[in-house]
Amino acid sequence: MSHKKPTKAKRRILIVDDHPLLREGVARLINDQPDLMVCGEAEAPSAALAVADTAKPDLAVVDISLKDQSGLELIKDFKVRFPNLLVLALSVHDESVYAERALRAGARGYVMKREASDKVLEAIRSVLEGNVYISNKIAAGILDKVTGYPAGPARSALDVLSDRETEVLMWIGKGYGSNQIAKQLHISVKTVEAHRANIKLKLNLSSSNELLQCAIGWAQQIGEI
Repeated sequence: MSHKKPTKAKRRILIVDDHPLLREGVARLINDQPDLMVCGEAEAPSAALAVADTAKPDLAVVDISLKDQSGLELIKDFKVRFPNLLVLALSVHDESVYAERALRAGARGYVMKREASDKVLEAIRSVLEGNVYISNKIAAGILDKVTGYPAGPARSALDVLSDRETEVLMWIGKGYGSNQIAKQLHISVKTVEAHRANIKLKLNLSSSNELLQCAIGWAQQIGEI
């Protein structure tokens, strides 16, 4: 009598992204794998928390920019509500801007959307295996910071600004006005203006023109423009 080898259960993945086409593409990529499956999708943080509660994912793939709230805040909420849930940040934004922030929020890895499909799968499997997944460049930067290596202008700017202020600064540097930034981040124009005022205060900038020049220079430095 032959005994079939028991099939290993697929690891369950939750996708959180507010772009339907991207969610569909990532879901197809994951569901094509013999060891992975998508157990839920969400486009907003509140829905993501509800789906995580019912679908019981092993890992959540979270975009940094979401409707109504930063993906970084969602990662923090995940760690409070579901301490055992692994999180991989998947973002269009340059890793030098957000990788370290995502790790501090509780993510176990960071991969950019422009990476090839096999890199995204490598990141997912690496995090599921208990590893931290970041590029060698970011790992070296974090090591420099821990060992006291002098911080450059881009890093010092990141350190003094909040996560949301960093997002706003980046969009200013890319030439977006307050109305456009509000739409990108799904927040009010009044909130954007408050962030702009806080950035000027923290960076000791006296005018909107100084803010714009600073933002453009910083965005160029980190490769966003």
